[in-house]
Amino acid sequence: MLFDVTGAGAADRWRLAHTALRAATDRFTDLVATAPSPELMATADWTVADTAAHVVSIAVLYVARLEDAEVPIPVPGLEDMLAVTNVDTVADVNTHVLAHFRERDPAVLLARLNAAVDGLLATTADPQSTVSWLGNARVTVGGLFAHLTNELLVHGWDIARALRRQWPMPDEHAALYWDLFMFDMLRDTYGVLLNTELPMPRHHVSVQFRSPYTTTTTLTLGDRRVWIAPADGPFDARVTFRPARFNLMMFGRISIAQAVLRRDVVIGGPRPWRLPAFLRVVHMPNGRLAPKPADRRG
Repeated sequence: MLFDVTGAGAADRWRLAHTALRAATDRFTDLVATAPSPELMATADWTVADTAAHVVSIAVLYVARLEDAEVPIPVPGLEDMLAVTNVDTVADVNTHVLAHFRERDPAVLLARLNAAVDGLLATTADPQSTVSWLGNARVTVGGLFAHLTNELLVHGWDIARALRRQWPMPDEHAALYWDLFMFDMLRDTYGVLLNTELPMPRHHVSVQFRSPYTTTTTLTLGDRRVWIAPADGPFDARVTFRPARFNLMMFGRISIAQAVLRRDVVIGGPRPWRLPAFLRVVHMPNGRLAPKPADRRG
């Protein structure tokens, strides 16, 4: 399913964002509610309850952003911390928030999650309007929906894996992370979210991202910034991907080798060897594509 960024295509994306967020929330709620113990480890560092608390903290933050209100979780210095966060310090924010947001009762957490999602889904805000996000990036309302959906899907995958349960991730829902969140943010501003202290490639590197579920988009990295290049312009590497598995790879849940061997990700183009230099800088929190601690979370 391909989407335009204006007109009927934009309306379709917004409807799908509603559907995806509601479905992911309902499935995540059922999963957490039926876990045998909230103290079961979902990852090496977080329990099921910790994981749910993390997702709740994001949901209530997004409601506060839409309502232009204070975040209803008392976390000292949160706004100042959010303003200077980059992709490699997101884990520090998560640790800081969870240290102060101490609620771990699954029933309370799930009630707060569903109340927050109900509030988001009831918004009358223009889906193309923007709010402040991490690192002073600007994210559309639709992008908030897409990002929260991805959080529910990826962290749901963590919990389901610990419970040895199946966790299907619809590709058309996972794809919203790219079309509504990442690419739309790059069309506006990503603030200080990109870690420009990392080693940069010596030459500009352009990477085309293709999927049956997203608009084909080329990103260019150079001069310590990244931007969306013309759709018909040249590129160095092409990444053809299945969104659900690509997201798991980019957030460090599966390895690059797994994704490539299963052909969930196919790498091509005239100069594919330039892709690692691009991904060293343009990566996701917890993506094991750059030299940083493997326990970082998004």
